[in-house]
Amino acid sequence: MVKEACIKSFEGAKKAEELGATQIELCGRLDLDGITPDMSLVEEVLNSLSIHTKVMVRPRGGDFVYTEEEIDVMAVTIEFLKKMDVQEIVLGLLTKQNNIDLLATKKLAELAAPMKVTFHKAIDELKDPVEGVRQLLSIPEITGVLTSGGKPTAKEGAKVIKRMIDAGQGKIQIIAAGKVTNTNLDDIDELISADAYHGKLIVGELG
Repeated sequence: MVKEACIKSFEGAKKAEELGATQIELCGRLDLDGITPDMSLVEEVLNSLSIHTKVMVRPRGGDFVYTEEEIDVMAVTIEFLKKMDVQEIVLGLLTKQNNIDLLATKKLAELAAPMKVTFHKAIDELKDPVEGVRQLLSIPEITGVLTSGGKPTAKEGAKVIKRMIDAGQGKIQIIAAGKVTNTNLDDIDELISADAYHGKLIVGELG
């Protein structure tokens, strides 16, 4: 089972590794549900941790409908992270019609190669997240999807998350999220049986 800790600081990243996290998602401003972190933090983490590190690519908080200028900023960020030998990025783009922006996502995902790409919880904004997974199968560079099944918590979204796992056909790893902690992980896993789980407290309090 993959335990992915959502991290905003170097100290948190080190503690997550010590407590047994399999990998981390590094973000800035968790109060905004995560944005691109400072590059200095990314560099510090990459130089100090041995576990798999994902980096959020999100230019601002708010919705996931981006202007061309914002998409260009994301592209520059991706190029920078690639030069830093980041292993994986996390992004999510939607259209004004509340569908996945497949064209922009494909463009950025192809640019990111050979880094892996996870599509983040923007997918939970869709009317049908399961169909969203099917659409993302058309972009081979997308290897993961972070989701609560369109609900506030993984427990509430368990049935949808299970359907998303099936829709991924083993090509896209579905990472269950939403109030998943070290104290309820086993119970949630009994409901969902996902390969991977994500949370700020997935391996305990990180300070």
